[in-house]
Amino acid sequence: MSTSDPATGSAGATDADSPVRQPADSRQRRLRVLTIFGIAAIAGLTMLTTTQNWWTLHLEGHTVPVPGSSAAPALTSLALCGLALAAALAIAGPVIRLILGIIQLFIAFTIVLSSIQSLSDPEQSSASLMTTATGISGDASLRKLIESVAYTPWGWIAIFVGVLTFLAGIWLLATFRFWPVASRKYQSVRFAPAGGPRDAVIDWDALSDGADPTDDEAGEDEADGEADHDEDRPSDDKESSR
Repeated sequence: MSTSDPATGSAGATDADSPVRQPADSRQRRLRVLTIFGIAAIAGLTMLTTTQNWWTLHLEGHTVPVPGSSAAPALTSLALCGLALAAALAIAGPVIRLILGIIQLFIAFTIVLSSIQSLSDPEQSSASLMTTATGISGDASLRKLIESVAYTPWGWIAIFVGVLTFLAGIWLLATFRFWPVASRKYQSVRFAPAGGPRDAVIDWDALSDGADPTDDEAGEDEADGEADHDEDRPSDDKESSR
């Protein structure tokens, strides 16, 4: 008759399960890294569009190239917001990831809106540059100076990048719950009174880290039940020996 060592069997089960868990953890980490770097790369593309000429104005005696930073000034700030959002995702908990995903959608909407408005009225977007080049001010006077407008693809590329930003936000909202838990070296230390009343701030911080604040109470109740059971056991043993 063969016997099995429970410790050995437990260890064997653990070894058998670990190859299954490790690929799953690896996929979760890869998903997290690809999402963060994807959002950062899209923000970098947004910044790139602001450094390129969106169109060139041909005036009477002047040629005025208009870069994206002048055509759609908001895109520079939005690109920086996207980079900051990607950095925050690296240490954010599940609740903060949800909020950042919604912010990503707002960034995308603003990029597309700003780009379309600039392309639809290049004269208005270029007024300051035309005044600098000609010394003439006034919307009506500047419009009379314009002979033609030569567009480049970069304004349309900015709209496309805005669409990519929106898709990245949808992807983030759809996948953030499958990310692994952030490393504990980024988690703050909190002090709570033992056995004291619940603190809403501490509970909110626990939820932000993806933890259930009620787990501690459940664990304490279970420990108290086991202690009561251990106290009753000696009396039962004495009665059985009699």
